[in-house]
Amino acid sequence: MTSAFDAEGGQTSASTLELFFDLVFVFTITQLTHVYTHDPGWAALGQVAVLFGLIWWMYSGYVWLTNEVAPNSSARRTWLLIGMFGFFVLALAIPDAFHGTGIAFGLAYLLVNVIHSALFASAGGQSATRAIRRIAPLNGVAAILVLAGGFLDGPPEYLCWAGAFALQIINPRLVQIEGFVVRAHHFCERHGLVVIIALGESVVAIGAGLAGEPITVALVAQCALGLALTYVLWWSYFGVDDERGEHALAAVPDRERSVPAVLAYGYSLYPLLIGIVVLAAGIKMSIAHGNSRASLTTAATLSGGVALYFLGQFFFRLSLRLPRARLRLVSAGAVAATIPIGVVWVSWAQLLALVVVGYAAVITDDLITLRGGGHSQYI
Repeated sequence: MTSAFDAEGGQTSASTLELFFDLVFVFTITQLTHVYTHDPGWAALGQVAVLFGLIWWMYSGYVWLTNEVAPNSSARRTWLLIGMFGFFVLALAIPDAFHGTGIAFGLAYLLVNVIHSALFASAGGQSATRAIRRIAPLNGVAAILVLAGGFLDGPPEYLCWAGAFALQIINPRLVQIEGFVVRAHHFCERHGLVVIIALGESVVAIGAGLAGEPITVALVAQCALGLALTYVLWWSYFGVDDERGEHALAAVPDRERSVPAVLAYGYSLYPLLIGIVVLAAGIKMSIAHGNSRASLTTAATLSGGVALYFLGQFFFRLSLRLPRARLRLVSAGAVAATIPIGVVWVSWAQLLALVVVGYAAVITDDLITLRGGGHSQYI
């Protein structure tokens, strides 16, 4: 049955233009992976966390935008493409954002911010327009902080950008966001597509890590393990949670969906997607050296990425009150425990352990679902 909100002119399923728009997200994930692999460690992880946090807030904001403002006119499509260009410039600036391209990053961030607010305010429904007028000023302050940071170096730049990120995190807590329209099917489908695109980067990382290497039986076996691990992560989210999350969000009354939507698909997907970036970096760093011991940094990157992914799912389930959230928390701890395998033995053994532990966690969850009478399109 179509709700009153659905009748206001928004979208109920993803459009091909949005899929085209998402292509820039592939480049963003690639650039973030490059930042980490260039000089892996806590400093690089902090940079990735801040940069991705800034980008993710606005990128997710564009999902909210197209959920309300369908790209069904030349003017709207043109502005969305300009926004896409802004995100592309953001991605271009990522590798040296803290060491020379910060101004370009700041200007591009301001551009995507202005387009987002203007389109929402000019083409959204009445309730969404009132809501964006409350949240846009704080988004604008965050954009100005990012731009200001681009003109600075060292700690002041980090402080400005971390402050902008912190402001974005608390933004929904500072203003009332209940006026935003959330059409559950389109909203969940769009975020699911972003997860798929991010997972694709882990596949790319397998090939990138093996560039120039001779194709041997051992190498093919490691590729199989890498793809199997990516499949485990896909299955972990799309086997049950994607569909169950949509049903849970749709069951919330229209005017109350904004809060659980931002908790589940804004906050919770952040560590999940960071996990994919870190995992891709770990695969790229280790797969060509699978028969050797991994450094502690490499081993922690490989297992830590999967742990962050499961941690994101824990928060996702908790936000939507889905069953067995704690099982994903236990899974995160279990995969983190595989780090010593790569350090004291070889990388391929750690990769194998991650596949086994990850599979066990997902299959256990599926069996409990089936025994409880639950099902999805995949089980």
